[in-house]
Amino acid sequence: MQLLSYISSQTSYSEKSIQNTVELLNEDCTIPFIARYRKEKTGNLDEVEIGEIVALKEAFEALEKRKNTILKALEEQEVLTSELKNKVLHAKDLTTLEDIYLPYKKKRKTKAETARKNGLEPLAKIIMSQRADNLDYIASKYINDSVENEDKALEGARHIIAEWINERSDIRNLIRRELERFSTIETKVVKTKKDDENAQKFKDYFDWSENLSRIPSHRLLAILRAEKEGFIRVKITIDDDRVLEKIDRKLIKNNNECGAEIQLAIDDSYKRLLLPSLTTEAMNIAKEKADESAITVFKKNLEQLLLGAPLGEKRILALDPGFRTGCKVVCLNEQGELLHNTAIYPNAPQNKITEAAYTIEHLIKKYNIEAISIGNGTASRETERFIKNIGAAKTLEIFVVNEAGASIYSASKIARDEFPKEDVTVRGAVSIGRRLADPLAELVKIDPKSIGVGQYQHDVDQNQLKKSLDTVVQLCVNKVGVNVNTASASLLSYVSGIGPKLAENIVNHRNQHGVFKTRNDIKKVARLGGKAFEQSAGFLRIKQGSNPLDDSSVHPESYTLVKNIAKDLKLKTEDLIGNSKQLKEIKLNNYVTAEFGLPTLKDIVKELEKPGLDPREKAKAFSFDDNVKTIDDLRTGMVLPGIVNNITNFGCFVDVGIKESGLIHISNLSDTFVDDINKIVSLQQQVQVQVLEVDIKRKRIQLKLEK
Repeated sequence: MQLLSYISSQTSYSEKSIQNTVELLNEDCTIPFIARYRKEKTGNLDEVEIGEIVALKEAFEALEKRKNTILKALEEQEVLTSELKNKVLHAKDLTTLEDIYLPYKKKRKTKAETARKNGLEPLAKIIMSQRADNLDYIASKYINDSVENEDKALEGARHIIAEWINERSDIRNLIRRELERFSTIETKVVKTKKDDENAQKFKDYFDWSENLSRIPSHRLLAILRAEKEGFIRVKITIDDDRVLEKIDRKLIKNNNECGAEIQLAIDDSYKRLLLPSLTTEAMNIAKEKADESAITVFKKNLEQLLLGAPLGEKRILALDPGFRTGCKVVCLNEQGELLHNTAIYPNAPQNKITEAAYTIEHLIKKYNIEAISIGNGTASRETERFIKNIGAAKTLEIFVVNEAGASIYSASKIARDEFPKEDVTVRGAVSIGRRLADPLAELVKIDPKSIGVGQYQHDVDQNQLKKSLDTVVQLCVNKVGVNVNTASASLLSYVSGIGPKLAENIVNHRNQHGVFKTRNDIKKVARLGGKAFEQSAGFLRIKQGSNPLDDSSVHPESYTLVKNIAKDLKLKTEDLIGNSKQLKEIKLNNYVTAEFGLPTLKDIVKELEKPGLDPREKAKAFSFDDNVKTIDDLRTGMVLPGIVNNITNFGCFVDVGIKESGLIHISNLSDTFVDDINKIVSLQQQVQVQVLEVDIKRKRIQLKLEK
C-alpha cells in the first residue's frame, strides 16, 4: 500500500494536496509554516487538516515498520510463503496485521504446544475433518509415555483445536463485532474498601453497568482510575451463549463425535483464549477513544487559555495572596522585568492593614504602576477587597488572575535561571503579573498538563497528551507571533523551525550583540541555517526596526513582491502599510505567479492593512459579588458573576469568587440541545450564573448559565 492512497482513503482531500503536503513535511516544514505560507501547494489546507495528514502519515509509517518487523520474523522462522507475504503487505491496519501474524508469533509454553510435542496434532486434524467415528479407538493410537489414555489424547487434541480457533481472524472479528456493539462494562465495589473515605468520590460506580460503546469519556476514565486505586473491580461482558452459537454454526458441520469434540474445543478456546484477549483489546480501544476525547477537551481549553486576552505592555504590581505568610508583592516594568519585591500582611492573623496600604500606595507611585494583578488562590478575595480600598489603586484596573501552575513554574529550572537570587514566592508573584500582561508568553514556561484545565489528564496516554499539547502551544505561539528582541527562550522554542537549542542561541546572541535590527540579522545566530530561517522568519517580529515589514507576518520571501506592488502604485513600501484605500485598488490577479497565488496575495494585503495585529482580545477588568465569600454564603436562586475556568465534555466549571468552582452541567447551558460546549462558552469568559443547588457537605455547587 502506498502512503498517498492510505491517506486518500481516510480523508476527502485531493491527491495533489496530500502529495504536496507530504513533500513539504518530508522537507522538515512545520505545520504553522505550511498552513500560513504554502497555501497554493496544499490547496489552502488549515492547521487542523494538515495535522490530520501528519497523524495519518505517522500511522502509515508505524504500520509499514511493523510489517517489516513481521516479515523479517517470518523469514527467520522459514515460514514466509509468497501468499503469506502478500497478506502481510496488503494489511490495511495493525489489528488485521497482528491477526495474520498470530499463528506464527512466538508464545510462551502453551497447552497446545505441549500437545504438539506429544504427537497429537494429527489427531486434532482428524477431528477437524469431522469425518471420523469411533474416536476412542483412533485416540488409542496416540497413547505414549506422555499421553496416559484416550481421554488425555482427545484433551490434548482439543487444546490444539482451541488454539487454531483462537488464531482464526474470522472468529476473532465475529467476537470483535459483538463486543463493539453489545458489550457491557460492569463494576462492583471491593467490599473491604466500601467505607474507605477516598473511595467515596467513586461511590456512583460501586455497582454500575453500561454499554461500553456508549460510555462517555469522563466516566470511563473515572471508572478506570477507581479500579487502579483498588476501590472497584471492572469486567466486560457480552451474551456468551449467542456468540458461542454463532461460532458453532461456523465450525461444526457434522453432528457426530468429532462435532462434539469441536464443541468442547470451542467452549475452551472462547473462555480461555478468545474472550480474555478480545475483551482486553476492546477495553484498550475504549480507553484510546476516551483518551482521545479527553485530550481533545484539553487541547481546546489550552488553546483558549493560551490565547487569553493580554493587557499588553504595562507597568504591573502583582500580588500572590496569603494569610499567615502574608502577600508577596512584586513590581514589573513594561517588559515584565522585576523592579522590586516585598511582602505585606493585610489579612488575618497579622491584620497589618494600615502598614500594608502605605506600602502599596508608595509602590504604585514610585514605579508608575498602571494595573494590578492578584492571584486567585488562598486569600484572593480578602486581598482584592483590601486593594480596592486603597486610594491610589482606585484609579487603576484591578485583575484577578488564574494562578494554576504558578507554583510549578516558580520551582522550575526556567524560573531558577530567570531569577537565581529570588525565592519561589517572588517567582510565583512575577508569574501572576506576567500572566496578566501576556498569558501566552508566561504559560509556555509551564508543563501544559499542570495548568489545570484538563479532564483526567493524568489518566490518559501521557505520550499522546504531551505530543498533542505541544502542537497546540506551537500553533498558538505562531498564530500570535513573537517579538524576537524580548521573547524568552521558552517562548522562542515554540516558534516554527526554532526548537529549544536555537532558542537559547537566539537569546545568547541577543545578550552578546544587542537587539536584532532586521529579520536578516537573525541569520547571524549560531547554527540557525537557511531552513530554520525560512520556517521561522514570518513568525518573528522586529518592533520599530528599519523595515516595517519585519513587524508583520509577511514572509521575507514576499518582500520583493510587496515592493513591486508599492512601486506600481507609485508608493514606498512604508506608505502602503495601513493605506486601506490604495490596498483595495490592487488588482491581485496581476501578481499571480507559480509561487504566489491568490490565497497568499490576499493574506499579504490583509496583513498590510493592519500589520502585526494581535488576534487576541484585550483584557477586561472583572469583579466578583462582594457578598459571597465562602460556599456558606450561596443561596439557591442567586445570580452571580463568574469566570469559566474549566470545560469538560459534561459541562463547564465557573469561578464565582470562592474556593469551590461551580458546575454548569451541559443540560443547564442552553434551553436547546448542546453538541459542542465550546460553541456556548469559552475558557476565561465572564458570565452570569444562577445558583441551582448547593451541597455544602460534598462541596458541590450546581449552576445554570444566565442569558
